[in-house]
Amino acid sequence: MAGGVAAASAIPADELGRMTDDIVAALKTVYDPEIPADIYELGLIYKIDIDDDRNVDIEMTLTAPGCPVAGEMPGWVENAVASVEGIQVVKVELVFTPPWTPERMSEEAQVAVGWY
Repeated sequence: MAGGVAAASAIPADELGRMTDDIVAALKTVYDPEIPADIYELGLIYKIDIDDDRNVDIEMTLTAPGCPVAGEMPGWVENAVASVEGIQVVKVELVFTPPWTPERMSEEAQVAVGWY
């Protein structure tokens, strides 16, 4: 990023849009086993970056650092996103800053857990 302006992607806009939509759809297939909502709607996905080589970097968190599936969930996310057509390499990083709070949940997730 030079001068505060992000460089344009080498991936055609229509392909980038399709890949983004397909990545989100893949993320919505991954569920926290203790909560009846997918990780995307729970607000556990903080960042998705697709580089010009079609590699994907994802920053995600957990509802709590001591989550029993903390060691497994990044692999679930990696496998789900790697199934998207055109994706090369997927890297998932767990982050805990900022900490997750229920306010990050979508309305759909709030309904699923009975908070809405």
